[in-house]
Amino acid sequence: MKDAEQRCCCGGHAAIRIRDLNVKIGAVSILEHVSAVVPRGMCTAVVGPNGAGKTTLTRAILDDIPYRGEIEFGDSSGAFSRKKPRFGYVPQKLNFDRDMPLTVTEFLAGGLVRRPVFFGISGKFRKLCLDYLTEVECGHLAGRSLGALSGGELQRVLLAQALMQNPEILILDEPAAGVDFKGEQLCCELLEKFRRKLGFTQLMISHDLSMVAAHAEHVICINRTVYAEGVPSEVLTSDALSATFGLHMGMVKYDKHGVGCKSCSKQS
Repeated sequence: MKDAEQRCCCGGHAAIRIRDLNVKIGAVSILEHVSAVVPRGMCTAVVGPNGAGKTTLTRAILDDIPYRGEIEFGDSSGAFSRKKPRFGYVPQKLNFDRDMPLTVTEFLAGGLVRRPVFFGISGKFRKLCLDYLTEVECGHLAGRSLGALSGGELQRVLLAQALMQNPEILILDEPAAGVDFKGEQLCCELLEKFRRKLGFTQLMISHDLSMVAAHAEHVICINRTVYAEGVPSEVLTSDALSATFGLHMGMVKYDKHGVGCKSCSKQS
């Protein structure tokens, strides 16, 4: 973007401002000259093909990997700094030993207490874990073994864990991956409820263009660099998606109420 201030397309303040971001792993260039904004308090979706650098972008934002360029965070007044906000992060997958004797409550408490959970969990932390599990509609899983959870159940537990950080920015990597349509709808409804209630900024990676059209308020199309950015009705077009994905793609049928959204991807 040429405008150094990179105001949001919505006219509001930005939670994240990225300018000329470049990431290399060895001799391989993953991201090149990426510039974008993430509007404050809204849901932004990052879309692109496999290997496009979407997860790398979120890792750079989280400062998990080295990069060249600038990533700044905006406050409610519109001022920017490099001071990192409180992050919540929901990974696409959680790699763990499913035979490990660890309950959902113990898993959640492990991120809160300083001493090992095998010394016991206080009633205060047990109640806190149960409260958050209840908020994501899985309070009944508190005593369940973590390894016994379905994909959708595990995603909600990971969401509860992220929310317990009281995030200012919540980052989700494919939040609906591995869940059925009903689970996807529940996930999106929960995220919208919490975002409106708690006021955090939501940044999610997604391959599901229909879900993005239905729930995102801002979209960034990326394939090593940014090809399009803005509101879904203006960004999810044949030209932008073809440039991003390298395919002949039909336009995503966009409905601001989330009804009838359908990706019309076609083989060339």
